[in-house]
Amino acid sequence: MSAKPEAYLFGQVLGTHSFLLKDGFLQPDEYSEIQEQYFLPGGETGTAATVLQSLGVSVRMDGTWIGTEVAPMLRSFYAGKNVDLSPLHFTEDDPGVMDYVVIAGLARSPMGRFQTLFASGKRWWSVPKEEDLDGCKAAAVDPFFGEESLRAAELCQKRGIPYVTIDSSHDSLLHRHAAVNVVSKECTSQYYAGITPEEVMTRMQAEAEGLTILTQGGGEMLYGRKGEPLRRMKPFSVQVRSTLGAGDTFKAGCVYGLLHGMNDEDLVRFASACSAIAISRFPLPLHPPRLDEVLNLIRTGKA
Repeated sequence: MSAKPEAYLFGQVLGTHSFLLKDGFLQPDEYSEIQEQYFLPGGETGTAATVLQSLGVSVRMDGTWIGTEVAPMLRSFYAGKNVDLSPLHFTEDDPGVMDYVVIAGLARSPMGRFQTLFASGKRWWSVPKEEDLDGCKAAAVDPFFGEESLRAAELCQKRGIPYVTIDSSHDSLLHRHAAVNVVSKECTSQYYAGITPEEVMTRMQAEAEGLTILTQGGGEMLYGRKGEPLRRMKPFSVQVRSTLGAGDTFKAGCVYGLLHGMNDEDLVRFASACSAIAISRFPLPLHPPRLDEVLNLIRTGKA
């Protein structure tokens, strides 16, 4: 890493085994041909780090403990890139956290052992350290690691560093103090079933100090702040190759927007353009959106 980190990221850093199928999604009792497969950095934080460095942002990240199978791939992938891995804890007694994702166009199915890991009662992620935020001007905090996620957010508050979070509920501290909370369609379907997107946003806006963005896959995005009217924006239209990493890329775009002082409309549009480029290619870690591509999509509407 040659540049001082501008962004601090805390959360899921995985090794992702991805399989792009040739002729549609898996069907019971039917053979499926694998068109492409990869083992690359993944997780909400790992993917965001990859995208941010491609956009020209230097990153420091921490979170999931890195095991013996994930470590060589991770170190090799980020060698020569402006992603500081020094806060990560590398273990010698397990292969590390991995997931497996089957993809065919708009459909994807992730598999892993996260329920088992979280149910173990053991911590398999780092405790954020204040010194790791030195020099950083924006951050992203995944909500999955309980007290440690809250500590990361509290350290950001203490340092006056605005942070982006994802899928944090309207009554959570992570949401309340975030500069941006990006809430996915998957989150609202699971935790706000039977409630309209507009009603979800009303709850979110009432409790937020910052901006709430509700994404709806290919549908219209809703966004707004407390005491302000609800705003809407259509996502960019692109040919979808894989949706893996779309939300993580959107989060990265929001961090970039904070770093560059974008207003709400420009930030949402920039993050949406990043995500649109991400879903138009596979695998994302090898082909992350570049800044010139994002700006061109915003300017022309064409990827």
